[in-house]
Amino acid sequence: MTDFEKITPSEPQSEEPKQEPEKTAEISEAEKLEKRKRYIELAKELAEGGEQFPFPGLDSESKSYAKLKAADEKDPGYTTPIDELIEKFEENGIKVVLGQFPESGNVFILPFNSNNIGEDMVFPKYFQISEGMDERLKELIELDRV
Repeated sequence: MTDFEKITPSEPQSEEPKQEPEKTAEISEAEKLEKRKRYIELAKELAEGGEQFPFPGLDSESKSYAKLKAADEKDPGYTTPIDELIEKFEENGIKVVLGQFPESGNVFILPFNSNNIGEDMVFPKYFQISEGMDERLKELIELDRV
């Protein structure tokens, strides 16, 4: 028996149907584009409405607080510390704000009484989804997590 015969299976291997990665990627890209379009559409609607929403809390499953706290500690003084932002969110509620280039996904959550995107912003994905929350805000948070 040759070395080749030792490592080659003697039974024929069944051929599994081959996936067409190009089509899968195209579908995936198309879905991503649709979700991105919906995300921006929702963000514009919520921002232009100037609505105030109750603070739903930060998402505990994704460890949002820990991530934001770590960013505070890594770059102190760069933004408002997350503990201060939470106090502002609890006292004033939240609002959706568009950045300079909303078409590229610049969408932020600020305390309702703030316009300081540079220091007081948190991305929607970090917020908790709670029962009874505005459905548009809920969808915005979900789409930002994709």
